[in-house]
Amino acid sequence: MNWASWTTSGVYAGTGGVRTEEVGILAGDLTVHTTWSDGQASVAVQYSGSSDWFTLAGSPVPCLSEEESRAFHQSVVEAVRAGDGATVPVAGSPPEPPPAPAP
Repeated sequence: MNWASWTTSGVYAGTGGVRTEEVGILAGDLTVHTTWSDGQASVAVQYSGSSDWFTLAGSPVPCLSEEESRAFHQSVVEAVRAGDGATVPVAGSPPEPPPAPAP
């Protein structure tokens, strides 16, 4: 079994933060962690310095190789910096926009 992981701390989420499965939106100084194993990449975020991790909405995603997963991790970091309720980006596409507010 092949696996790899990457962690980037001190990623300041852009306006609107990022969307997590467990608690909704997180904003501010975040740490992004990607784990690649068995052909998929899983992404978790936490407030930098905290012990609680939260699944980034849209995770896990298929990811065929370690090299692809490293590039994927960087795209997640960029999506977090962009904010706007960012979720896991789909390869080759911009981050998913947040849902429209209810009328």
